[in-house]
Amino acid sequence: MKSIVLATTNEGKRKELETLLAGAATVYSLRDYPDCPEIEETGETFVANARIKAEYVAEYTGLPALADDSGLAVDALEGAPGVYSARFAGENKDDEKNNEKLLRSLAEVPREERTARFICALVYKDPNGDSIEVEGTCEGEIASEPKGTNGFGYDPLMYIPELQKTLAELSSEEKNHISHRSKALQKLKEAWGRSGS
Repeated sequence: MKSIVLATTNEGKRKELETLLAGAATVYSLRDYPDCPEIEETGETFVANARIKAEYVAEYTGLPALADDSGLAVDALEGAPGVYSARFAGENKDDEKNNEKLLRSLAEVPREERTARFICALVYKDPNGDSIEVEGTCEGEIASEPKGTNGFGYDPLMYIPELQKTLAELSSEEKNHISHRSKALQKLKEAWGRSGS
């Protein structure tokens, strides 16, 4: 079984990816490498940021690295918060403040115009140079108030019309069935299968 270092210290992402990778890899994260410097995300797209993180962590650890860069794109906000999703309300990466700012930004927007999607870019980088880049999305709309206690980030506001629930109201199993991260990871596993990685 391959070993992979997840290029994140975000505990929510680590748990989600670890669950999704169960049986496919032994998973470490940057919490196992506390001396790894913080990686500056200077890319203008999710995949560019994921690539920066994957390349750095593969080189730093000498192990294959998997980096996720993901966030929320709201149509009424012209794709914002986008790559700034984690820092939408400021540099402190505060989920509650980010959600409050999003609700304020959409206060005058009618429900039918609150369409949005979560986007997840995954980049797998092997120290020998091999790399795979995939993307997954989860479509929904922004609710008028947060609901649910599962998940993290914008999950309490991301309403999935066909399920009539927010992502934060779903169980982990339900979320992992439809999430942007699970869709991206499925594509990655298929690519691994084709490449024999």
